[in-house]
Amino acid sequence: MKIVKNAVAGTLESSDIFIRVEPSEQLEIDIESVVKDQYYKAIYQAVDEVLKEFQVANGKFSINDRGALDCVIRARMETAVKRGGEC
Repeated sequence: MKIVKNAVAGTLESSDIFIRVEPSEQLEIDIESVVKDQYYKAIYQAVDEVLKEFQVANGKFSINDRGALDCVIRARMETAVKRGGEC
């Protein structure tokens, strides 16, 4: 899937995650989190697995985590990819 337009998913509420995706020639992932010290690797892994599942090879992903659970991260990523992507 190729990211062709700007899209967002999620909120900045507690226990949620806000994801902004923009078209880009390469794949860029920027993660900010209130629990970055403890859970950065787990957040990155969830994001990476969704990108691989949808075969996303490009796009700029700006992620602002507010303590979201793994299932929420995956759901928000899927929504952002589908909103901004084109097969």
